[in-house]
Amino acid sequence: MSEPTDSASACREALDWLYGTQMFGIKLGLEGITRLLGDCGVLHPRAQVIHVAGTNGKGSTCAFAESVARAAGYGTGLFTSPHLVRFNERIRVNGEEIPDADLARLIGQLRRRVEGRETMPTFFELTLAIALMYFAEREVDLIILETGMGGRLDATNAVPKDVAVIAPIGLDHRQYLGDTLYEIAGEKAAIIAPHRPAVSAPQQPDAKRAIDEAAARARTECRIIHETCELPLGLRGSHQKSNAALALAALRSLPGFSASDAAVACGLAEVRWPGRFEEIAPGVIMDGAHNPPAMRVLVQSWREAFGERRARCIFAGSADKDLDSVLSILSPIVSGWVLPPVQSPRILPASELAAKVRACSSAPLSCPATLSDALRDLPSGTLICGSFFLLGEAKALLASADYRRSAQ
Repeated sequence: MSEPTDSASACREALDWLYGTQMFGIKLGLEGITRLLGDCGVLHPRAQVIHVAGTNGKGSTCAFAESVARAAGYGTGLFTSPHLVRFNERIRVNGEEIPDADLARLIGQLRRRVEGRETMPTFFELTLAIALMYFAEREVDLIILETGMGGRLDATNAVPKDVAVIAPIGLDHRQYLGDTLYEIAGEKAAIIAPHRPAVSAPQQPDAKRAIDEAAARARTECRIIHETCELPLGLRGSHQKSNAALALAALRSLPGFSASDAAVACGLAEVRWPGRFEEIAPGVIMDGAHNPPAMRVLVQSWREAFGERRARCIFAGSADKDLDSVLSILSPIVSGWVLPPVQSPRILPASELAAKVRACSSAPLSCPATLSDALRDLPSGTLICGSFFLLGEAKALLASADYRRSAQ
């Protein structure tokens, strides 16, 4: 490797290598990550660990838990995926993204450790290792891990946890996790650890059955959190009251956790989480809803905020999602569609998406040549939604920032 001149260029060069590991694809299983984390000395963190799985709301739940713990004086490490604009978003200590210099240094250490192996770790496994190495260096008190996909064979499940958290489960990633809600819930509920507490959002009956069975195998109880949090929240939408309540239940299940009422109130009110009914300009909303349950929540949140006003909707969706259902749920609040191209190869081309839109909506439709064209005019009442790839690229364009998408 050539010698970079500053931390930004060093980070770009290090990320070039890391992104190159996406060619190895997704490999579900714990053998490789267990070896990798053991070799790095971070398989058993000194910090307490909250592990969060689910289909919708798990990122917001992680964000609430982290913000409250930080307000209570705990040093926090937060690991989430995917990122919107910058890779650094995935790894945060005390609310701050990992700096470029530290990221480049840790990627370099890891690269030297794994290059030449007969079986290379995956992009996600390497990213998790970097996060845990950074958390260990910063000596955080609490680590919050969001699963990448599933739970049982997700790399994050190699890390011992103190509390398992199950956010609402729906049909997603069926090519990896199973065809039925019961099968998918069984994969996600497998993060429940023997004799360790677990909490869950209310679930559909088949999902709850799978969770109860997983808890019984682990000889523990998974409490269903039916209550909602009525304190002021930094994230919009009534559904966030349930996510906040789940986060608080997880924290209160941690041995020795303590937070004053003032710290809880402060943490909940000050939490920020991009891409979740995020108002980026007056009356301009970004939301990463990309499956039917998430889209129902988005439509509900739009009506709570805007009443009967309909949205000018800038939309893109991944080809592997249930876009017919998503668009059918979304269409009643849309006055006009804008279907721009997005860089990711996973995004359904606008010409094919247009046919799906016309099948469920009579609202006017346009397909601009570029995403920049779609973003040139953003009047109040604009909704940008459908895919996190769309949100990330849009955020980067609006901020004139570098954008590096990833497939994982």
